[in-house]
Amino acid sequence: MNNLKTVVLLAALSGLLIAVGGAIGGASGAMMFFFFSLLLNVGSYWFSADIVLRSAHAREITRDQDPALFDMVAEVARRAEMPMPRVYAMDSPQPNAFATGRSPKHAAVAVTSGIRQLLSERELFAVLGHEISHVKNRDILINSIVAAIASAISMIGWIGMFSGGSRDNRGGGLLAILIAPIAASLIQLGISRSREFEADHDGAVVSGDPEALASALQRIEMGARRMPMDVPQSTAHLFIVNPFAGVSARTLFSTHPPTEERVARLQRMTRTR
Repeated sequence: MNNLKTVVLLAALSGLLIAVGGAIGGASGAMMFFFFSLLLNVGSYWFSADIVLRSAHAREITRDQDPALFDMVAEVARRAEMPMPRVYAMDSPQPNAFATGRSPKHAAVAVTSGIRQLLSERELFAVLGHEISHVKNRDILINSIVAAIASAISMIGWIGMFSGGSRDNRGGGLLAILIAPIAASLIQLGISRSREFEADHDGAVVSGDPEALASALQRIEMGARRMPMDVPQSTAHLFIVNPFAGVSARTLFSTHPPTEERVARLQRMTRTR
């Protein structure tokens, strides 16, 4: 269902691009902005891992430096039938983790010092299952495509503000300028939330322990609310729990679904096992 929801929302976003492009500059204008945005986002996608890891101040570790964490990641990757990702550590008291990489062969998993102090090994294993699932499901690629379309819609909106839209469709152009960028952002966030649900499900399957992942999510969110984390806002969607949970986690513009809903779904998995 989460994959179906992603497809439906992506189709809606694509339809919005066509509609806005037609209202402002015609179909050819919409395609021009889309390909321009796609070009920009391809570069971001290709180098996303290194960019995000640097911005999060993560440092790569070897097995000799941390055999317990390294072996845990290796076991999760084995269960997920994925190549061994690079392993990173972040010196942050906030409990959190993320994964990135353009493909399973170019993946990286990063965890904070806070999450290792807070969670049990069982809970941390489940969290790593969630993160590995993001890479296996190609969520970085999906988010890059979505970002390209949403960026194109925003660009068309900005151009429309100065041009006033096509002469034949002033009213439609004005409506597109005002509403389309907001609608694109909401659809983009909806896709991000659906990918979190899918990673929760697949991560629970990989770890074989949905109860541990549910418990981990609750504890991580409480920790995130108490302790801020110095990372760029643009990377928030990558973390297992919004690193800005203490500022604003329960809004329409949240990158993550409500933790209680994620926990409820995982608990249902536990009851049906």
